[in-house]
Amino acid sequence: MIEGSCLCGSVTWQLDGQPDGATACNCTACRRYGTLWAYGYVDEDIRTQGETRAYVRHNAVLEFHFCPKCGCMAFWRGLGADETGKTRIAVNLRLAEPGVVAQIPIDHFDGLDTFTDMPRDGKCVADYWS
Repeated sequence: MIEGSCLCGSVTWQLDGQPDGATACNCTACRRYGTLWAYGYVDEDIRTQGETRAYVRHNAVLEFHFCPKCGCMAFWRGLGADETGKTRIAVNLRLAEPGVVAQIPIDHFDGLDTFTDMPRDGKCVADYWS
């Protein structure tokens, strides 16, 4: 299990298991937030605790949740369930302890232009801290 928390500790999350990658997206929101996402489903393999505020973009597909006290971006959650009745969620791995997530490979996603996965370049989460 991987755990993360905002700077002040008011918002926390738990992710069961180890993700096979962390997504670095270049869309207009993610590049501003500087997030590295790991995905799952609400209350299935990802659980969140604490009061958050949410920003909902104009397209209303998902909501970005941040701590109202310290401002850390904690997770995004889909606004609706998928065809299986589950709700997608992604947590910001930058809120986890560095040693726990350091070796997770980075997956690049072009959310700005093509909305496609890009090839891996061999970098891992730790490469984003140096």
